[in-house]
Amino acid sequence: MIKILLAGFTGSMGQKAINLINNNDDMQLSGVYSPHCTDDHSKYNLSSEVNIYNSLNQITDNFDVWVDFTQPDAVYENTKFAIEHNIHPVIGTSGMSDEHQKELISLSKDKQMGGIIAPNFGLSAVLLMKFAGEAAKYFPDAEVIEMHHQDKKDAPSGTALNTAKIIGQNRDDSAVSDDEIKDNLSGSRGGTYDGVHVHAVRLPGYVAHEQVLFGGAGEALTLRQDSFDRGSFMKGVKVAIQKVSDLDHLLIGLENIL
Repeated sequence: MIKILLAGFTGSMGQKAINLINNNDDMQLSGVYSPHCTDDHSKYNLSSEVNIYNSLNQITDNFDVWVDFTQPDAVYENTKFAIEHNIHPVIGTSGMSDEHQKELISLSKDKQMGGIIAPNFGLSAVLLMKFAGEAAKYFPDAEVIEMHHQDKKDAPSGTALNTAKIIGQNRDDSAVSDDEIKDNLSGSRGGTYDGVHVHAVRLPGYVAHEQVLFGGAGEALTLRQDSFDRGSFMKGVKVAIQKVSDLDHLLIGLENIL
């Protein structure tokens, strides 16, 4: 039985994760954490046996896995706490800096504590990133467009940044076309990450979507994935929870355990 602490359980993804855990016989939701929640189990679809924590220093029980769907400004401290207390982190919160990720990877290696930070738990998004890395070998000119609901707290998304990083790692930089376009409207070309332009859209009605546009001489290639329901992410969350204890350090990307 995998004893799980779920951080950020009051949000949409957190509620989906509760249903996932409750519907799997090898998992047990033993605790939940949110600084601003009330001690009302029925309000949050929790059984009375689940411990509700409002601060990290309240968490003294033993857990196997820490699942995190919180906020960008909290996820670093949460992940550090989990590793330091020998809880395998499964992190679905985006917005963590590269520097913080490097610190946590180093800490996890010192503690020999496996974990995963997944920019996206959707299998279609993971495959898109994999395909983008392959396409970048042949189409070095690329741009990323990501579209999310208006309540997403960070922009661009962690998925888009990871996609840009994968493209940058796989393409021949010397083959990238010169970019001498005048930007008549500040920000109209989006931001750049590893030399790849990244554009973020925030609109009601969207959930999570991404396009990668590749251009070449006389041809173009478009990769796109669409997540229409947050429930689609739970397949990846389940895989991560079940496999994270087999790891000996923190990994970035669900594709590393598929």
